[in-house]
Amino acid sequence: MIKVNYDYLKNRYLEFWNKENHDRPLICVQLPLNNNKNRPNEPETIKECWENTGYVITCARNSIENTYYGGEAIPVFNPNLGPDILGAIAGCEIEYGWGTSWAIHNVDDWDKLKPITFDKNNRWWQKIEEITKAAVYDSKGDYLVGITDLHAGTDGLVSLRGPENLCMDLIDNSGHIVKRINEIFSVYKEVYNRLDSIIKEKQEGTINWMSIWHPQKRWYPVSTDFSCMVSKEAYNNFIVPGLIDELNFFDAAIYHLDGPGALRHLDKILELPNLNGIQWVPGAGQDSASKWIPLLQKIQNNGKLIQIYCDISEVEILCRNLNPEGVQILVGGCKSKQESDDLLLLAVKASKK
Repeated sequence: MIKVNYDYLKNRYLEFWNKENHDRPLICVQLPLNNNKNRPNEPETIKECWENTGYVITCARNSIENTYYGGEAIPVFNPNLGPDILGAIAGCEIEYGWGTSWAIHNVDDWDKLKPITFDKNNRWWQKIEEITKAAVYDSKGDYLVGITDLHAGTDGLVSLRGPENLCMDLIDNSGHIVKRINEIFSVYKEVYNRLDSIIKEKQEGTINWMSIWHPQKRWYPVSTDFSCMVSKEAYNNFIVPGLIDELNFFDAAIYHLDGPGALRHLDKILELPNLNGIQWVPGAGQDSASKWIPLLQKIQNNGKLIQIYCDISEVEILCRNLNPEGVQILVGGCKSKQESDDLLLLAVKASKK
């Protein structure tokens, strides 16, 4: 891989998954280099920026070649049309913005919607398949290719129906919702399996937007941002069964826990079978990582892996208060290679209890 030691990273990530990284947490630092060359001219339209496969792949390689990867950071490209791609494959449309995209909800009445099934002729599927194939062809071992951002369960249905309408559906049309969750999960499995088949022809293990590599197993994040809008009872009745299906589908999984509004479900999440870890994202406007140490300790005391983002100034306090085993810290605010190297030494020292 570009600028990194493949065998070192493979060993470190196996240690992470097995909670055998006894020296320090995995530390991931990315720094832009100053020799940014060969960046392609931006297309004229927003759509082309997202869907011009040649442009997307050239930009990805250019970014990777002009990035310094410190610690256990990995050169990776994740094909991406936005978080509603599964919903689009299931029937909605996507509208693009500069740097983001969103779903155009298409379901007014569940009773009038045909069963949700996978269609290999769906244009959104064909585009994400095309980008994934192009990335695998281009990578040639220089970087890893991830599986795109897929959201099943109620998050997938939100793409079709909208969050407010889906909240009402849980009260007025609950039987239909359970049926549709099962249908979109079937599409989810088909999409994942097809993308995984494309990638594994040229690549060991799996990776995704979370930037955690498993060199040996099929793993994926599980999540439900919709959970912030529902009670514990609704979460247990409508979301947990789908999460269990996802966890049974993969060899390993980490839960994306996003914002204080999701914390009321934490105890139930910690009980989920086959869940390996939790990524904690405090959310915009919330306290930084070091303010959440009691929460992180609770997660760790329940035997779960942890991924957390923090500023470079908080790495030492996190290392002093958490066991290193099974912890990955994504670090921002690092300004030089030397600072990155010094940070690794600091993490080792701070992890010695």
